[in-house]
Formats: sequence, structure tokens, C-alpha cells
Amino acid sequence: MSEPEAPRPRHARAGLARRIGWYALLAASALLGYVLVYGGTVVDQLDSTLAANAEDVDTLVGDRPERPTDQEAGEALNILVMGSDTREGDNQAVGGGAVSGMRNDTTMIVHVAADRSRVEAVSIPRDLQVEIPECTYKDGSTIAATSGDFNIAFSNGGLRGDAAEAAACTIRTVEQLTGIYIDHYAVVDFDGFISMVDALGGVPMCIAEPIVSEKAHLELEAGPQVFDGETALAYARLRTAEEGDVSGSDLQRITRQQQLLEQIAATVFSKNLLTQTDEVTQFLRAVAESLTMDEQMASTTYLVGLLYSLRGLGLDDIVFHTPPWQYTADSLNVELLPEAEEMWDDIRNDRPISVTAEGDASSAWDDGKKDDEESTSEPSSSAKSSGSPSASTTADLLDECR
Repeated sequence: MSEPEAPRPRHARAGLARRIGWYALLAASALLGYVLVYGGTVVDQLDSTLAANAEDVDTLVGDRPERPTDQEAGEALNILVMGSDTREGDNQAVGGGAVSGMRNDTTMIVHVAADRSRVEAVSIPRDLQVEIPECTYKDGSTIAATSGDFNIAFSNGGLRGDAAEAAACTIRTVEQLTGIYIDHYAVVDFDGFISMVDALGGVPMCIAEPIVSEKAHLELEAGPQVFDGETALAYARLRTAEEGDVSGSDLQRITRQQQLLEQIAATVFSKNLLTQTDEVTQFLRAVAESLTMDEQMASTTYLVGLLYSLRGLGLDDIVFHTPPWQYTADSLNVELLPEAEEMWDDIRNDRPISVTAEGDASSAWDDGKKDDEESTSEPSSSAKSSGSPSASTTADLLDECR
């Protein structure tokens, strides 16, 4: 039977933090070298931990787009990475109290090229207006199709607090929107993000100007600094600020997110697996404990094979994008421009993404519009694309920032 249509999820202050989940895949690049060098007991423990949260969702997703290639080694892969703001367990304290259900303000399509020459990550704005298909739960019941903000899909699927059901509804929505076959998925939560950043020993960031946000519990001085897990989470959830250039735009938060992801990836790639084994072990365990994913991804054997195929990848080969968009007529949400189809077609056919940026996709949108306060906005028609930084060390980045 069908259940009543779920309410639209409120715009949680914890928005951007849930976006950080996808970097766990990049971060797991450490897994290859570690397994080759140390192997054994740690790998067995990681397999057990990953398997505990692994679940395939093909039967819940239902009809799928045509898969363009065989899924043998070396073929292109599309991985959907989602962030969850579930308030179960330790996440309640981090997220700010008990809230039922699950929400996500973060979804990224991570495309791994067949020749392993590049990884391209496309952020889907949470306020993007889309058609959301009927979603199915594990007991066979369904929730009606609807339309509205993209992140309703995860909320609909997550009404019962099950990350796999939430992922299935989001996958179905993404595949319907883009025609891109999703090979794998991963979901990460608040507490897991903090643990992963702390396990890395922090993430270096260059802050252009002071930022003070009471809502995000964040107070940053301008200049070089290293974020611990809680500070990185606060920066990631940042939506409004009493001081600093923070517009409230979800697109601006995507821009900040991508900058943070670049530095997380750079930090991971800078690790020396032969001399920092305790730190790497701690990080890999944090990754394993924090992710819900499909069963194939939740295998060190599979991950080692995938990551070995990416051994020649550099940070400059990891690129972030936002699909071409514009504001809706009421300036409250966003919609895709026709050029977005070019991006989806590039991914479907494993071509480098051809849509280029024409400025900062964050624009001048002001959160006050949702509170009926006067503000201005200008449409943005371009994708946000930022090349990853070179593989500099933490000290290099902080020196450059001074």
C-alpha cells in the first residue's frame, strides 16, 4: 500500500556539512598502499566493518537507465555520494537535537573515467526543482511521486531512518533526472565526517576574511589555519553569518564545499603510508564506520582493485562541477538550464565535461529572500568548475596563505 506524501524537508542549518561524504572515496586512496604494505588483520577488520553497513538497493530502485559499458575493470564508473543528517546516536549531539527521519543537502555524482585519467564530481543543488518518482521501501510499500526540491528524494526514502532506502530513492531521482546509470552509492553522516577529518590530523584552509556565525557556532580569523573535525563541520554547515561574505546561497555553500574537498583530498594524498601507519589506520577505520554503501563497494578487495587503477591520478585530475542553472521566477529555488543536458551527455558517454564556468556559481542570492526580506539576485547560467590544487603539503598551503 502507499503511505501519505511526506512533507517537504525544512532547510536545515546543517546544510553543507553533509556534502563532505564523497571525499571518503578519494580518502580511501590511502587504502591501496596500506593494504599492500600491511594487509592482514587490519584488512579483515575493515571488511567486517564495511560489510556491517553494506546493502544493495537495485530492487528498490527498479527500472534503470541503460548501462553504457560492461562493468569489468577499467570501465567508467558513476558513484553517487550523499550526506545524511540523521540524528540517531552521536549524530544527535552534533546535529543539534532530535529530528525524526533523514535529510540530505548534499549529493554528488562522482564520475571515474574508463581510462582512469580523471575523476569529475558534480554537485546537485538541494533546491533544484525536479520531479521525484514514487519510491519503494523494503516491505514493498511506497510513497507517492511528487515534485519540488531535489533533497525531498532523500527525505522521502529516509522517513523510516534507513540510509539504504534513502539512497535508493535518491538514486532513482538522479537517474530519472540525468539518464546516468549509478553503479555505486555511499552515504556518510555528521559524526563520521568529524572522525575522518580528525583522523587526518586536520585540514589546512586559507580563510580570506574573518567569519563569525552564531548559528554555525563558528568564529574564524582571516589567514592560514588547520581545521579540526568540529571546525570543518561548522564551516561546512555555514549558511548565515554576522560577519563575512556569506550570502546564504546553497550554491555558495557548494563553492565552499568544493574548496574544502580539494584540501581534504590534498591532505589524503600527502600522507606517507610507510611512516604514518597509526594515523592511516585510524582514518580508514573512521571511513569504514561512517559509510553505508552497496555490497561491492564495501569490499577491500574491490576497493584495492579500483584504487590501484587510479594509481596514476594526480590532484589536478580531480575536478568539481555544478550543473548549469538559473533561479526560478520567484528567486527562491533553482532550475537547470538546457545546457545541463550537455553535462549529463558527457558523463553518459565518458567524455570530459564540456560545460565551462562563466563566473562564480554562488552568485549574490540572499537567504533573506526566504524570509521576505528585500534582496537582489542575478541568474547564473554556468557550471562551477574548479581545478584541484597541486599536491602541496599542509605547510606549503599555509605558507602561501600568509
